[in-house]
Amino acid sequence: MEVRAKKALGQHFLTDQKVARAIVDALGGPCRALEVGPGMGVLTQYLLAREDVDLKMVEIDSESVTYLLKHFPGIEGKLLEADFLSLRLGELFPERFSVIGNFPYNISSQIFFKILDHKNLVPEVVCMIQKEVAERIAERPGTKTYGILSVLLQAWYDIEYLFTVGPGAFAPPPKVHSAVIRLRRNARESLGCDEVLFKTLVKTSFGQRRKTLRNSLKPLAKGMGLADEALAAFLSDAVFDLRPERLGVEDFIALTQRFESLRNA
Repeated sequence: MEVRAKKALGQHFLTDQKVARAIVDALGGPCRALEVGPGMGVLTQYLLAREDVDLKMVEIDSESVTYLLKHFPGIEGKLLEADFLSLRLGELFPERFSVIGNFPYNISSQIFFKILDHKNLVPEVVCMIQKEVAERIAERPGTKTYGILSVLLQAWYDIEYLFTVGPGAFAPPPKVHSAVIRLRRNARESLGCDEVLFKTLVKTSFGQRRKTLRNSLKPLAKGMGLADEALAAFLSDAVFDLRPERLGVEDFIALTQRFESLRNA
């Protein structure tokens, strides 16, 4: 029995055993781990062989679930048939757990946003995603690929681009290259600013990335009740001449603190 790849689920099953082993080897241990989208178990087989990994899996595709239960009879109780994006991770894992998987391309960003929501529970992520997204996440300030996920993830994780994987390693082959990255939780305990406002500033800035920060963030500053003269004075700082890709995590934190002082004035 083979599982039929479903376009709606973004399924491209990894078939290259060498790549699978390298992905699993990149995961630190000992750890509790959640594999997202095990499919036909190419990563699962190596994860189960690791005595230092306490494994659970979540798979949304019922056909894959049937396949996994048939071919890995020892996984009863470890496999959840569910949508990762709908899981209550804090209830499922009251203690820290790592995340590993060949993430579906069409929801990889959503997976990262969910991981960010549980960043204090997730010390490590090892995953394969579209190469373009991997480069964006790992990118440093000053480039066109640097964006929202770059800032938000780099605020909380140290990110390593491990290696590139060609289309031939999958069935069916995707039209793009893939890449494996590793995220490890950094030592930051707090941003030192309003985290919700930080996210808002990052998303608003990159939502109009061709504009200077002065133009993209002016409506946000104006919404805080400043008179025109005070608004012009606030936005006169040289940082607002920049476009968002020029700002690193610490710069966005400092910018958030400026807006906080404005809000609290």
